[in-house]
Amino acid sequence: MLIDGQPPVAAHGIDIDEKSEGTVTEQRLYQLIRQPYPIVDRQFEIEFLDSDVQVFAFTFG
Repeated sequence: MLIDGQPPVAAHGIDIDEKSEGTVTEQRLYQLIRQPYPIVDRQFEIEFLDSDVQVFAFTFG
């Protein structure tokens, strides 16, 4: 998980750490990013190391 090409540090959600590492353990919503104020447009990148992981939805807001 990268934000603007960098690890999320303080913007990481509860399911990843500040180095952008996390583990998918079950089918559920995962909080990857929690952007602090000010909220601005960002580019994010997600890389899954396991080919069995599937993404169904992203929510913003």
